[in-house]
Amino acid sequence: MVLFDATMLSLLFHPGAKAPTDADGQPISRARERVEYLVETLEKSKTKIIIPTPALAELLVLAGDAGPKYLEQIEDKAFFKVSDFDKRAAIEVSLQIREAMGSGNKKAGSVSTWAKVKFDRQIVAIAKVESITAVYSDDKDLAKYAKAQEIEVRGVNDLPIPPMKQEPLL
Repeated sequence: MVLFDATMLSLLFHPGAKAPTDADGQPISRARERVEYLVETLEKSKTKIIIPTPALAELLVLAGDAGPKYLEQIEDKAFFKVSDFDKRAAIEVSLQIREAMGSGNKKAGSVSTWAKVKFDRQIVAIAKVESITAVYSDDKDLAKYAKAQEIEVRGVNDLPIPPMKQEPLL
């Protein structure tokens, strides 16, 4: 199982989604195609894509009136699994926060708002309790926190560009 954050979900579902930028600040080429190809690959290998409810909430805010359509598309695909921030995830977050507080900095060095830090921790806690193999995200704060929890993180720029499709000659 893998986990998609709101950036990956927006590239997959929302036509107006902006591509994340690379290390030079340039938009990553063919970002939507890369994510679509990843989903095709994961589906073929029967790998579940976890959608954490905090990321789903972000997608639905972006979606506006298209929200019900996005939910229907998610629910129609067996390879998607929406995972709640439940009791197990709450326990995981509490442990993470207590550890950070014990080190003297509840935000664990993040310069983001406390609300964003808590949101990111919820996503990482869901990833941990679901035993995912990788988080797909271009959110630098989320990626840093997931890596600190020993979770592999991959961004859009890490994804292969899909091969060109052969057009029939006739």
